[in-house]
Amino acid sequence: MGKPGETAPKGPGLKGDPLGNLVMTEIGIIAQLAGTLFESVLPDGMTQAQYGVLNHLLRMEAERTIGELASSFQVRQPTMSSTVRKLEDKGLVELKSDSRDRRIRRVAITKAGRAARQAGLDALGPLYAELMTHMSERELQAILPTLTKLRVILDERRPG
Repeated sequence: MGKPGETAPKGPGLKGDPLGNLVMTEIGIIAQLAGTLFESVLPDGMTQAQYGVLNHLLRMEAERTIGELASSFQVRQPTMSSTVRKLEDKGLVELKSDSRDRRIRRVAITKAGRAARQAGLDALGPLYAELMTHMSERELQAILPTLTKLRVILDERRPG
């Protein structure tokens, strides 16, 4: 694996590092590698951030304000505004006035947004199939509860 001249990857940290640092370093490396690979197969110039917003809206089964989305993704509101604007320009989301407070606008996924999310999922299929040639379904099923538990713990401790 790797390019010619590169050394073989070593562990996630330095000898003597605390276990927590090793785990968080490994997660960070995996996130970077997965994100880059993930984005390389998404259709129509869709970014990981855009796919993430579409996926989040569907997963939560609710409309969200830009502030709520920014909080969920732990990005600044102007960053989320830009992502939402790009999705809106593509017709993948729409901004709706809140029924209780007309000053509040909620981001809602459109039919085209649902289709784009599905197209992204379909584009990821070969990537997931390749992953399955290196790790069995049993291995992936075994690590999923631990990853979920870690996500919940980290989510409960997110800053402000």
